[in-house]
Amino acid sequence: MKLIKVDKSNHMDFIKFYEDQYLNKALKRNSMTGIIKDLLKGKSILCKSVDIYPVMLVKENKIIMASFLAHAHRMADIFQIAFFESAEYSEEAFDMLLDYAKGIAKNKGAKQISASLNIHVNYGLGFLAQGYDKWQSFGTAHNEEFYNIYFINAGFRQTDMVSFHKATKDIGRLFTNKLEERLNKSYKVRFANFKDLKNEIGIYTHINNKAFSNHPFYYERAEAEDLELFKDFKYLLKPENLLFVEKDGVPVGFMLWYPDYNQLMKPSESLGLQTVIKNKVLAKRIDTVKIVEIGVLPSNQEKGAILALLNKCYQLARDKYEYLETGWILDENTKSYNLAFRWADEVHKRYKAYVLDL
Repeated sequence: MKLIKVDKSNHMDFIKFYEDQYLNKALKRNSMTGIIKDLLKGKSILCKSVDIYPVMLVKENKIIMASFLAHAHRMADIFQIAFFESAEYSEEAFDMLLDYAKGIAKNKGAKQISASLNIHVNYGLGFLAQGYDKWQSFGTAHNEEFYNIYFINAGFRQTDMVSFHKATKDIGRLFTNKLEERLNKSYKVRFANFKDLKNEIGIYTHINNKAFSNHPFYYERAEAEDLELFKDFKYLLKPENLLFVEKDGVPVGFMLWYPDYNQLMKPSESLGLQTVIKNKVLAKRIDTVKIVEIGVLPSNQEKGAILALLNKCYQLARDKYEYLETGWILDENTKSYNLAFRWADEVHKRYKAYVLDL
């Protein structure tokens, strides 16, 4: 078994290994190759604020495991095992990877190692821990069960997360006329203006940083980083997919929601131009929409802003899609968990994130 550092001479081997874990798999779709390539080639703006150590574990000239080991400057206490993939279960390979990660982490002065956080929560958090026989929706993880065994056996603490699912025909209406009137008096929900994307992403970043400052896996984003993410993504989005809620003309929250673009992709395809074209002409093939992220400034939490966003999203989605699905929600986030639990038909999938104290 060998641990091989990834550089310009072998980065295509890393990319091919990553793609092989997703392409031509019935339940999985590859939506992350773009960011993987940009990180390896140093093209992503993230490379300015994150030290990245991509590695591959090779046995008998065959790659069986790969990961970006990463240290985000704004999350200095945590060293990451990010974008982790394993083609087969190998304790030997994992032990070698973890020992190497511990060595770098200690040199960096990190106090913990995280697993399943992909540089930032905007690029992924959590290994699938239940629902392996279900479709991988856009923006969520789909992995073999043994991924979790690696980290559990190594003594990592577990953070549990869950997603929910709902048939739109079963909703009827979210709120009574009286509550809708109250929400409409207090809040205005508007679409993002993609013609002024820089300003809109500035608002998004500001609210995100305030709303999630206490999230255990979140660290503060720079506007330029979110702008890069949305520039790559905006050709799939409509202005209605990024909603802002305003109080007295001032933005106090947002919701990011979008169709499950994975339904447009064949098992042999990666996310790219072909997906964009299909989204223009075959959008009606998508039957599920995802509520990905909701952020509200602390001053307006528990005052109806989230309800106003949910109501607007449902009004936009109910006649276009058969199902609504949430992104992952931390079990410990009892307010969001209980709100989704009351509203949903079922717990859809479970995920786990991991942290090891050094």
